[in-house]
Amino acid sequence: MGLLVFVRNLLLALCLFLVLGFLYYSAWKLHLLQWEDSKYDRLGFLLKLDSKLPAELATKYANFSEGACKPGYASALMTAIFPRFSKPAPMFLDDSFRKWARIREFVPPFGIKGQDNLIKAILSVTKEYRLTPALDSLSCRRCIIVGNGGVLANKSLGSRIDDYDIVVRLNSAPVKGFEKDVGSKTTLRITYPEGAMQRPEQYERDSLFVLAGFKWQDFKWLKYIVYKERVSWTHNIQREKEFLRKLVKAHVITDLTSGI
Repeated sequence: MGLLVFVRNLLLALCLFLVLGFLYYSAWKLHLLQWEDSKYDRLGFLLKLDSKLPAELATKYANFSEGACKPGYASALMTAIFPRFSKPAPMFLDDSFRKWARIREFVPPFGIKGQDNLIKAILSVTKEYRLTPALDSLSCRRCIIVGNGGVLANKSLGSRIDDYDIVVRLNSAPVKGFEKDVGSKTTLRITYPEGAMQRPEQYERDSLFVLAGFKWQDFKWLKYIVYKERVSWTHNIQREKEFLRKLVKAHVITDLTSGI
C-alpha cells in the first residue's frame, strides 16, 4: 500500500513539473516573440526610423546630385524602413493579378486579400492598365504629389511642378484657374471614394484615374461606378495620414509644403 501511495505521489509531482515546465516554456516563447516584434509598430514600420541610408544605399547613390532622379531609390528605402514592403507586381493591377500571390496575403491597403471577385469584375471592363508608352520607356521617373489642402496658394510653384515626369494629384486637387501655383500637368489622379470629384468633366482627359483602395468598400465603390450603380458612405482618413507621415519622417517622400 505504501508503495502505491509513493508511486502516485511521484506521478503527481512529475505531472506538476511537466505542466510548470510547459507554462514556463510558453511564457518564454511569447516573451521572445514580443521582443522580436517590439522594434516594429502596429503598421510594420521600424519604431526608430533612421534618416540615414543603409550602407549599401549610401554607396549606390553617393554620386547623385541633389534633385537628380535616382533609379530604385524610393522602393529600396521603403524596404529598409518597412520590411513588409515588396514590389512583386506591376504598378497597376491587370487581368493577371491572381498570379501575384504576395499581394493576396494582405488586406487593403497593403494587399488585395478578399477582393478577387470585385477586382475581376472591374478589370473585365477596363481598357488600359499601364502608364503611357512615353512614361513607361523612362529608366527613371521623377514624381511629385500635389494635394488639395490649399497650401500651394500664392506659392507660384506651377512651373516647378510641371518639370516633374509624373505629376500626381490627390482627390479633388484643382488645376483649372490655378496653374500658376499648382501647374497644368496631371499624369495621375489618385482618389478614394469620399475625396473623389463627382462630375466626369472635372477630370483631365489626358490623365489616368487611380483608385487608392484603403479598405474593401473602396473596391466595391469603384465597381458601382463602373457599372453605374449607386453607393455612399463616410471615410476616416487617419490611417492614411499616419502612413504618409511615416514615409515623410523616413525621407521616402518629401513634404514640400509641410501639409501632412
